[in-house]
Amino acid sequence: MYLSEPIHALKSKAKKLKKETGMTSVQALDQIARQEGFNSWSLLSSRKDLFFPQCYNNLLDYFNNGDIVLIGARPGIGKTTFTIGLFVKAIQKMTVPNYFFSLSEIYNDVVRRINYYDKDLIPDNKFFILNYSNDISADYIIRFTENTVKEGSLIIIDYLQLLDEKRKNPPLQKQLENLKQYAKDKKCIIILISQISRELEYKKEKIPTIKDIRLPNPLDLSLINKILLLYRKTKDSETAKVYLNTNPEKSFIVNYSKEKKIFY
Repeated sequence: MYLSEPIHALKSKAKKLKKETGMTSVQALDQIARQEGFNSWSLLSSRKDLFFPQCYNNLLDYFNNGDIVLIGARPGIGKTTFTIGLFVKAIQKMTVPNYFFSLSEIYNDVVRRINYYDKDLIPDNKFFILNYSNDISADYIIRFTENTVKEGSLIIIDYLQLLDEKRKNPPLQKQLENLKQYAKDKKCIIILISQISRELEYKKEKIPTIKDIRLPNPLDLSLINKILLLYRKTKDSETAKVYLNTNPEKSFIVNYSKEKKIFY
């Protein structure tokens, strides 16, 4: 069982509830806890370590319907391969359609990466659609999926910064606001693959943080429910560390097979 939002966001909701209703802090926190399935905030808080995934295989269950998720890493670390692995896990459930929109990869490259995980998956069946239009933007994605997307569908955008590249598109902030509302309305999950600033390479500490997410223009990152940042010591490393919501204490190790070119 995972929380609908990170604990810090639930605390903010309780603070707002207290202000709106006149409840005490304890009453507001307990009400938020009950909405999450716990009798009290103290019980929820005592089990907080159980709300984070411990391995790659259960990471997809960590996402809630309506979530906006960001997955970021420096080039060559494997952020796209990592995300495609999650995409394949969603497809393999064979329950709802899933979508991959790319402004950076060509069709054959993504198909090949998908087949590294599952050689039997055929593109554009009823459980997944690949889209490589030059017109990809938040509005385009919404129009393309709105008649077929289902509750629990996964929509992957490769990648965040390229949504902001064309002047004809709305500002990135507006696009993200629209995607946030769309995910909430449709109860789908939207994953944004993200670049990390190249300046990280020149820092003594190479582990990425939220401050290292490359943002050419201002963006309210509070619109994003969950942030996952990947770190591999070198591009040849056979393990990677995944930091959840950029919290060093909430992280886990995933394996990478150089031979199969997959995370597991």
